[in-house]
Amino acid sequence: MDHDRRRRAPGPTGPASALPPALAVHVEDFAEHLTLQSNRSAHTVRAYTTDVRSLLTHLADGRPDAQVSDIDLGTLRAWLARQVASGAARSTIARRTSSVRTFTSWLVRSGRAEHDPGTRLASAGAHRTLPTVLHAEQASEVMVAAESGAREEHPVALRDRVIVELLYATGIRVGELCGLDLDGVDSERRVVRVLGKGDKERTVPYGAPAADALERWVAIGRPALVTAASGPALLLGKRGGRIGQRQVRTVVHEAVEAVPGAPDLAPHGLRHTAATHLLEGGADLRVVQEVLGHSSLATTQLYTHVSVARLRAVHEQAHPRA
Repeated sequence: MDHDRRRRAPGPTGPASALPPALAVHVEDFAEHLTLQSNRSAHTVRAYTTDVRSLLTHLADGRPDAQVSDIDLGTLRAWLARQVASGAARSTIARRTSSVRTFTSWLVRSGRAEHDPGTRLASAGAHRTLPTVLHAEQASEVMVAAESGAREEHPVALRDRVIVELLYATGIRVGELCGLDLDGVDSERRVVRVLGKGDKERTVPYGAPAADALERWVAIGRPALVTAASGPALLLGKRGGRIGQRQVRTVVHEAVEAVPGAPDLAPHGLRHTAATHLLEGGADLRVVQEVLGHSSLATTQLYTHVSVARLRAVHEQAHPRA
């Protein structure tokens, strides 16, 4: 196989100049594989290639002639031990283990190594902490605060209300929200079509309050901000371009901050809140999985633990023999 081919993956592979050329080329080829064949997000490509570059730097330490075929179980364990010694969090170790397992598997499939030591690499899983969510009353107050800010029909206020309403109504990710186009909204059926992880499209419903916010934004707010740079984007920044994730995070933080006693949340916190409230309202777990776009039901099951934890907290507070 020609490992020196010129076609490289676009995007955030980062410089590999610190590595010997014989190793650096594999980092670039792995990034190309993740981007073009596995269809991983730019964030995932960046994280995985950073981890692999760290592993190969460890491999090349004192061995300038090292090859990827030299990676064995001892190499992987020694590299992870360095991460632990440097104070890396348990969740970070779990992710780095996943990264190098993916890499060593790819080495074998692409004919660059005969054996896959990653299959024998064990690592303690990351602790799954329960996400912080709003109580139903707090969520309602956040929506009221967003609506009151939009009453004067200022374009930015109308947009901010749509952001908060849609994130809570649908549970979509912030990247999915920012990527929404006008034709991704079906106002008659009250659904949005979003492109999730792995470029998987799904349809998510929303309710009457979000429908009202969308109608006012499209009719009044968006026309006031639209420019030649707007394209089909549903949500726009103050200069008319497609809104960015940083702007959305600021909007959400400010909306939640307006409610006394509410925990500070990012957009993903509204996603957690939406999922928890759906389950507490009696929604089937698999329906929630489909709404959130989770590939595994185990990921969605985290929200059942959130509901149980909240029930236990209320019980301990209210029951005389708790």
